[in-house]
Amino acid sequence: LHQGKELLLSSRAELERQWSSTSFRIQKLRDNPACAEEEFNRIGADDDPGLTAEVPFDINEDIAAPMIATGVRPPVAILREQGVNSQTEMAAAFTRAGFAAVDVHMSEILKGQVALARFKGLVACGGFSYGDVLGAGEGWAKSILYHAGTRDCFQEFFERTDTFTLGVCNGCQMLATLKELIPGTDSWPKFIRNKSEQFEARLSLVRVEPGPSIFLRGMQGALLPVAVSHGEGRAALSMDAMQNLESRQQIALRLSDHFGRATTGYPANPNGSPGGMTGVTSLDGRVLAMMPHPERVFRAVQHSWHPRDWQEDSPWMRLFRNARTWVD
Repeated sequence: LHQGKELLLSSRAELERQWSSTSFRIQKLRDNPACAEEEFNRIGADDDPGLTAEVPFDINEDIAAPMIATGVRPPVAILREQGVNSQTEMAAAFTRAGFAAVDVHMSEILKGQVALARFKGLVACGGFSYGDVLGAGEGWAKSILYHAGTRDCFQEFFERTDTFTLGVCNGCQMLATLKELIPGTDSWPKFIRNKSEQFEARLSLVRVEPGPSIFLRGMQGALLPVAVSHGEGRAALSMDAMQNLESRQQIALRLSDHFGRATTGYPANPNGSPGGMTGVTSLDGRVLAMMPHPERVFRAVQHSWHPRDWQEDSPWMRLFRNARTWVD
């Protein structure tokens, strides 16, 4: 209105579509055009409630407190390779949960300077190993698979029943390539280039699924926002493998829409994985490979959006504390 006269009448959705139209046309040329259209057509959807969260447990309860009070801090190897960039956040989360986080570079293992036998936990961190080209996590894994002494070192660690392993993003792709060494992971997928054909960095929603994962105990049913940051996060597997994972409850996390439903729709599912799959566990639950980054959002303040009643911890802190309560 101007001086009592109506100059413009439009909905927010229509204005946003006009604002985004140029970017949309560029995106159609640069990326997967089907994904570009899917995202553009979601603008102004009347039924979209936006980001939300459902947390079926007390995020302020420190279930690891009794273990921390003993003063015993089990050592966990925060494993990195050239180009990995999430080791600091990962070490901070595990330290807060009651572990002694030890920085370990692959070169130290390859040279025999560090042995995994001393650790209770192993974490393969995210980032861009080897420049994130031609399957970065796969290159990392093959430096293990094709080095006899290192291969034996990792296999012995995975076969110990008193250890746990977490792989995130780049580390998820790496662990998936090492599945021949990890008991109970025969049906795990391979992780390939995103359907959108682009690197995706978003705050996405995931649903925690029922299953044996020691990391996700008591978190089943939670719908949580989480940071995603990957170019090769799409799970690729056969129908038989998918059915095996489903029947054995080895799909630990699923990308979900804003209603909490597992989705393949873009951009709620930023990589195009079937069934929204974005995290898989070993049969015994000791190994978890996941594309999202819980270490980047273990504090509430790290989220670009979160419910107002969240205090210091986010729900993802429970994942790290679960690992601490599992260790003897």
